Amino acid sequence: MDLPSASAAVAAATAAVIFLLTIYLLPKKKSPASTGKNGSTSLESYPVIGNLPHFVKNRNRFLDWVAEIISQSPTGTVIAAPLVFTSNPENVEHTAKSRFDAYARGPAATAVLHDFLGSGILNVDGDSWRAQRKTASSEFTTRSLRAFILDAVDGEAAGRLLPLLSRAAASGEVFDLQDVLERFAFDNICSIIFDADPNCLNDTHDGVGERFYHAFHDATLLSTGRYYYPFHWVWRLLRWLNLGTEKRLRDAVSDVHKAIDELVGSRKTEVGTTVRRQGGGSDLLSRFAEGGDYSDDVLRDVLINFVLAGRDTTPSALTWFFFMISSRPDVVDQILDEIRSIRDHQDRSNPNGGGGGFTLEELREMNYLHAAITESLRLNPPVPLMPKMCMEDDVLPDGTVVRRGWTVMYSAFAMGRKAEIWGEDCMEFKPERWLDDGGCFKSASAYRLPAFHAGPRICLGKDMAYIQMKAVASSLLERFEVEVVEKRGKPELSITMRMDRGLPVRVKERKRGC
Repeated sequence: MDLPSASAAVAAATAAVIFLLTIYLLPKKKSPASTGKNGSTSLESYPVIGNLPHFVKNRNRFLDWVAEIISQSPTGTVIAAPLVFTSNPENVEHTAKSRFDAYARGPAATAVLHDFLGSGILNVDGDSWRAQRKTASSEFTTRSLRAFILDAVDGEAAGRLLPLLSRAAASGEVFDLQDVLERFAFDNICSIIFDADPNCLNDTHDGVGERFYHAFHDATLLSTGRYYYPFHWVWRLLRWLNLGTEKRLRDAVSDVHKAIDELVGSRKTEVGTTVRRQGGGSDLLSRFAEGGDYSDDVLRDVLINFVLAGRDTTPSALTWFFFMISSRPDVVDQILDEIRSIRDHQDRSNPNGGGGGFTLEELREMNYLHAAITESLRLNPPVPLMPKMCMEDDVLPDGTVVRRGWTVMYSAFAMGRKAEIWGEDCMEFKPERWLDDGGCFKSASAYRLPAFHAGPRICLGKDMAYIQMKAVASSLLERFEVEVVEKRGKPELSITMRMDRGLPVRVKERKRGC
């Protein structure tokens, strides 16, 4: 079959699917959902195509739709076979911890992301996951790595981020803060992992690092785009024919592999021994390679997974944080008061120095900033939906029956908007809910706030993420006033929850003492 004929076949198949969906999406008098004896809610299923019309109809507002149907269920759980959506903390604990071995990523989810993430920690189960997790956990708990990460963040902020914002303030230009934060995060995570600088946060936006940045961005979006096909065979056929988005994905992944292979190759010694034999490196590549006997391909997959984790989650969280505080000058004032208090202590301790970045200890003292970031994470979690495939028939704590092969998906997005968990003021941005009477931060169970997942697969980089977010937010707010010039705030669902069309802002140098 030649390429034009193949394209025509795919187009015909897609047209047939759309035709069927059009028929079944005609208004019906029946209720779209029903409640079973155990209180769980099931969506109305259609002949032949099951619950597919619900997903297609709400594909452009998926997060809001899931939150809506969950809110209408007495148990906070909705069955849309073969999917189960839940916002019940007991169900989260059940799938993420109590019955951890019975719920996995599963072959379908793994296949969608395999071309990009391969056999890395985010895309595997079983022994492979345990081995990578063991190596990573031993490294992520070291103080030396935290100090290395903070040094990298401070260096990138002082050398590029703040000067860039200073130039923007002088010119009065409007720019996309989300794009700036994503570029900052990419430079930063490459420095932390490879001890290399792609230099994406510059005014020219060109060079080898820029191509790596765009290839990684495209590979992320195109991989997750596979989820939006009504049937998996569609993207598999396009991949086999090397057409459309699958051709673009193959090219992007090839570019990512080439860039990482070059970065790993540059770390080899002059005599040709691999990086794992060098020893003494502070970057994650050196640390991780020394901790396990991985082939070059598997090591590359591991590194791609860590780049993804560092590149996507932190800028997503910070973008939503700056959006949330843009309408709350009172919150900004309290953050600034906290920063001034720490600066005053610096001045008293070191009259001849001070200024610059904050130490790990000083960042830990920023309880109010920590609370404000956490409150933003509650309402705008970077990973708003977490799927788990059920490997054997099961019953959730709320009585919902789950069949083998179904996927249970807990919605951190819906949970953050649930009055039963957070009270009647759950839709209010209120950092104070995270502070005790003494003004110290008080945490919540990961099963109520699964912004960093929960159970054995809870994010190892949680502490590091807070270090980076607090370091960036404090340095930026201390020096600049941030004005959001267009209220957007609509989520764009990829691997993380980005802001649709970015966050346009204008910055102004803050007056000293203000």
